[in-house]
Amino acid sequence: MNTQELYGFTDEIHLLIAFTKDCIERHKHEVVKGGAILYDEALGYDAASITALGVIPCPIPLSKIATEVGGHRIMANTCALGATAGITGYDFERIKDIIETNFKKKGESLIAENLAVAKAGCDAAHDKYGKNFQFKLETVDTNPAKRRMVLHGNQAIGLGAIAAGCKFISAYPMTPATSIFEYITSKANKYGIVSKQTEDELAAILFAIGANHAGVRAMTCTSGGGFDLMVEALGLASITETPLVIAEVQRGGPSTGLPTRTEQPDLESVIFASHGETPRIVIAPSTIEECFEMGWRAFNLAEKYQCPVIILNDLYLASQLRSIDKSRFDIVNTPVDRGALLTNKELDKIIDYKRHAFTASGISPRAIPGHRNSVYVTTSDEHTEFGYAVEESDARNKMMEKRMKKYETALEDMKAPELYGDKTAEITFVCWGSPYGAVREAVDTLRKNKTKANLLKFTDLWPFPVDKARPFLDKAKHLIAVENNYSGQLANLIRRCTGVEMDQKVLKYSGRPFSAGEILKKLKKESKIHV
Repeated sequence: MNTQELYGFTDEIHLLIAFTKDCIERHKHEVVKGGAILYDEALGYDAASITALGVIPCPIPLSKIATEVGGHRIMANTCALGATAGITGYDFERIKDIIETNFKKKGESLIAENLAVAKAGCDAAHDKYGKNFQFKLETVDTNPAKRRMVLHGNQAIGLGAIAAGCKFISAYPMTPATSIFEYITSKANKYGIVSKQTEDELAAILFAIGANHAGVRAMTCTSGGGFDLMVEALGLASITETPLVIAEVQRGGPSTGLPTRTEQPDLESVIFASHGETPRIVIAPSTIEECFEMGWRAFNLAEKYQCPVIILNDLYLASQLRSIDKSRFDIVNTPVDRGALLTNKELDKIIDYKRHAFTASGISPRAIPGHRNSVYVTTSDEHTEFGYAVEESDARNKMMEKRMKKYETALEDMKAPELYGDKTAEITFVCWGSPYGAVREAVDTLRKNKTKANLLKFTDLWPFPVDKARPFLDKAKHLIAVENNYSGQLANLIRRCTGVEMDQKVLKYSGRPFSAGEILKKLKKESKIHV
């Protein structure tokens, strides 16, 4: 927490709240000198071993207070919340607001019990340890004219989808993508959205394809393992040229892997997973604001190019809560581009409608079923312009080339990488997704220490914007890829598409996100240039 905007997290712990001895053992060495460890007095932990580290032990009878004041020891976490306010000097009225909001649906008596427990914990911690703890949390005055929202990345994607006019979502729950489904479902009645929980991931994507075919904007969401099961239907959307939005929220794999940890292992999977060659677009947000933007932009791209569009998020960004100016999320004036969608007036003039008509752009005029002149055949087999199955080689070649032409056309809408930092630099970081925040803070630290540094943040990953990325890559003196995966998948993609090789890779695949300090430590240890 800071009065200035933060982009990453720090490695240092100032206040550790521990509910088990194991937690203290695991993390006590990460607490800074002068910091504190707040824990339940009932644990009987050796306070001297904490003091020896220059850290303040803060045992509080959490479970005792919870039982005596609230009537149940399960409220020990509420007591710890209050104790945190007490030791840090934080305004208890804010804690009161949080408790009242969180327990609003559970009745006044439960709210009163939790408030009493929190206040008792606050008073106990303040009286006993407040004076000795130096790291205080002050209430920040905010401009009342600027309303703010607290939301995480998945909620922002859901909000963007709603702004785009999404009217159907189907999904099979899978961590960490489920919160997109939950968020949109919670708003379904308000915005007239149909929400369908399916029996598996294949059904989820097929429902979404069917809804898009019928003319509504529809999406599905999943993680890596669920996406694997969707691949067959991904080909169906591609060959039938049906718009489709998929939010794929990454976690550690393979197989079940690390369900509740973050990683970026699926870039190559979402780009290349297919039987046969299928056009698709892949975009990846790196901030909460970009999650919202890509939430609505994906629908515009899907309908414009009549192909699947994959929003590639990761667990860290998906679950990262931030306070953001509400004006950054304009759901009223969101641009809507439905592409080459024929109106009823245009259909009135058409005879022998060709759903898959050959065009210079590879994009055919699209009609929603229901008009007397928009009757056509849809098949998963290779087909003619009218949609009838065909096996002739010439017809196959023409239709394949037509679909793949979309890659060339879509490059017009693919964004160039965003440059942050010095225009000319000794060090150029390359990143995508959630590592952006930590990399940005690392760049700021290097620049403060008189080292010229910048970063290239890629958001539009496929089709890869070679011509837009090349000028930045060619100017770089020392390229360093920072990625949460084992092999450096963006670095490999850049090499494949441009021939440009990274000079260095900073990779992490432990399931934990990067911090700026960690990046700088690795840089000093492994870099071929002076930092």
